Amino acid sequence: MPAFHPEFDALPSEIPIFPLSGALLLPGGRLPLNIFEPRYLAMVEDALSEGRTLGMVQPDPGLPRTELGSQTYRIGCLGRISSFAETEDGRLLITLNGVIRYRILEEAGLRRGYRRARVDFAGFRPDLVLDGPKPQIDRAALLAALRPYFTAHGIEANWEAVENTGDAMLVTTLCMLCPFEVREKQALLEAPTPQARAEMLVALMQMGSHGMAPEGRPS
Repeated sequence: MPAFHPEFDALPSEIPIFPLSGALLLPGGRLPLNIFEPRYLAMVEDALSEGRTLGMVQPDPGLPRTELGSQTYRIGCLGRISSFAETEDGRLLITLNGVIRYRILEEAGLRRGYRRARVDFAGFRPDLVLDGPKPQIDRAALLAALRPYFTAHGIEANWEAVENTGDAMLVTTLCMLCPFEVREKQALLEAPTPQARAEMLVALMQMGSHGMAPEGRPS
């Protein structure tokens, strides 16, 4: 097991959460973040001294706001801060490595302005398995959907890098980077298996390619 990869029984029961619409973190993925709000600077500072972990989660656009802010989806992904740098204007540039999904049981109030939640990782233990059987992904179908989707949305790609990226990492990266709607990204996060996520990704790219002009605008 790689260094810093946690054991299931050592996962924290309470974590800081970072509600951010459109920001998807998946197990095994890498998410760069530009932190500048005081409450989230405080969150990152605390996380750096408490195991370097924090939870990404999307606000649920279908729910009303509360005194804590936007209500969130119940499922998010725990990330570990793998790198950080300070800027001269007081921002923190961090990279989160996706570790395992979690379910929010209840929010635990505020600390230094940021939100915390009690979470449960039950049901997501396979996210931690790094040497299990590789998911069966139809790479040909994935690439066939990818090219017209990128063309429709005006996205330039390094196709050599795409070809050289393994199936599982390619699916994870595309799920995180493609400009899907919030509900679509949440569905990708909640997919029960990597294979189901890959199939959903292909379907979303196929739907996203129809009716779009080359510049990514509705035709």
